[in-house]
Amino acid sequence: MIPSNIKALILDMDGVIWKADAPIGDLPSTFKRIRERGLKFVFATNNGTKTPEEYQQKLAELGVDIDPSQVVTSAMGIAFMLAQKYPRGTKIFMIGEDGIRVALEEKGFEILSVENAPQAQAFVMGIDRSINFQKVAEATLLVRAGIPFYTTNTDKTFPTPRGEIPGSGAWISVIQTATNVEPIIAGKPFPFLMELSLKKLGTRKDETLVVGDRLETDIAAGQSVGCPTALVLSGVSTKAQAEEWTPKMDVIADSLADLVK
Repeated sequence: MIPSNIKALILDMDGVIWKADAPIGDLPSTFKRIRERGLKFVFATNNGTKTPEEYQQKLAELGVDIDPSQVVTSAMGIAFMLAQKYPRGTKIFMIGEDGIRVALEEKGFEILSVENAPQAQAFVMGIDRSINFQKVAEATLLVRAGIPFYTTNTDKTFPTPRGEIPGSGAWISVIQTATNVEPIIAGKPFPFLMELSLKKLGTRKDETLVVGDRLETDIAAGQSVGCPTALVLSGVSTKAQAEEWTPKMDVIADSLADLVK
């Protein structure tokens, strides 16, 4: 199903590789096939909760060996974006997990506690499974006071084996509702993760296939940079939704395994 000119894949994770911690299909077999076909690949995920090393470990547990350099996350994207605008040592209040924290600290930013949040010069938000009212209240006060508001992504939901649960976008909507301020977004559908992935791969846009399960992020991001795209139906978007999407993606497959067989 992969066009003959394709030399590399940019792969989403949630909904393509796994749902929560459950692998989608026989991943060792799927990646053996990808390598047999001589396809280079990187992972580009809007999920910024983990570091590249943690994603490497998770994939290894599922029988897929990669290098951390093959992982691009929205947390890395937002850290790079902020590093272009703010000097090292800038104080940041964040709602998020280790993926965002490590990426920001690696760029030299100081991460503030909830108690010190009023000192923040920027606010960054992603998925935080320890979110609470105090964090949300401090974030709201900062944004209403004019502190710049950044987010890793606006995915409304997050796929699990039981169904979809609130994603980063759902939590962000609380801050948006309370402040009437739209965040600056680092992840898909904006092109930065695609451009960073292409740089890592060293391939041209026309020979790099973007593979995802969500039309409004994965497919839109690939199309925004001029890459061919493939939707897999193992995650969020349905075939009926795909048939209504314009412009059309290049391939629709039931899963990554079906795409590369």
